[in-house]
Amino acid sequence: MQNTKLKVGLVGLGAMGSGMAASLRRAGHDLYVFDVRHEVAQAFVRDGGVACPSLAELGAACDVVVSVVVNAAQTEEVLFGKDANGTGCAGAMKPSSVFVMCSTVDPNWSVALEARLERLGLLYVDAPISGGAAKAASGEMTMMTAAKPEAYAKCEALLHAMAAKVYKLGDSAGAGSKVKIINQLLAGVHIAAAAEAMALGLREGVAPDALYEVITHSAGNSWMFENRMAHVLAGDYTPLSAVDIFVKDLGLVLDMARASKFPLPLSSTAHQMFMQASTAGFAREDDSAVIKIFPGIELPQKS
Repeated sequence: MQNTKLKVGLVGLGAMGSGMAASLRRAGHDLYVFDVRHEVAQAFVRDGGVACPSLAELGAACDVVVSVVVNAAQTEEVLFGKDANGTGCAGAMKPSSVFVMCSTVDPNWSVALEARLERLGLLYVDAPISGGAAKAASGEMTMMTAAKPEAYAKCEALLHAMAAKVYKLGDSAGAGSKVKIINQLLAGVHIAAAAEAMALGLREGVAPDALYEVITHSAGNSWMFENRMAHVLAGDYTPLSAVDIFVKDLGLVLDMARASKFPLPLSSTAHQMFMQASTAGFAREDDSAVIKIFPGIELPQKS
């Protein structure tokens, strides 16, 4: 891996992006950040780094740009669209600079993006992420990557600065996004199943703390039950990952399967559950709020 200190730009200081930026700063890279919430960027750089007033300035300054935004549409804006202060970063990036895309997107879109950036003389890493905010902050998250060897050669060291596990899944874009979508299939189904199980327990009068204690020490446990049902017990639906994230991600799961006429009955049901929660007014709440679609249960309240 190349160990040269790089000028790295990171776009999107949300729950994951802020932790990733902190990991890059700890690794000693020259860090430039941009967030549409300028006050968030300014607060972040008090401990080191440069807050760029525009995406174009960030792109011009950096050898590698890491994008940690919600979806493909926002990634398009980062690269090619206009923000309040100018154009996107792609037109300002130097030839052979690297764009690292960390969003969950349609794999076909990721393949097409690699080709678009190649025509501009830029390298691309298809690099969706997983692990949650805490692991992002500690540099222990997972990256599912696919890229041409020359892209890896330039930025592999900084990928390892952000993640404990960097999986190299192919030598061109698409494979990383496919694996992430399969991960999201499991994550979404597990959250929906956890919510259904907890809701049934509440309906049957089981003490929620006792149910949580037993399940988390039994064969029916899952990481998502343990993590998300803790939010339900606390009555805290502050979004770390919102309901609408799984409306989007399970939609991508179904789109990918539909293209090859592959049946996904569990994913379809989970997607409908998140859709129901979203339309009921819980779109921006934590994804554990999918439990609120079940009638006749009394949920724990935030103390």
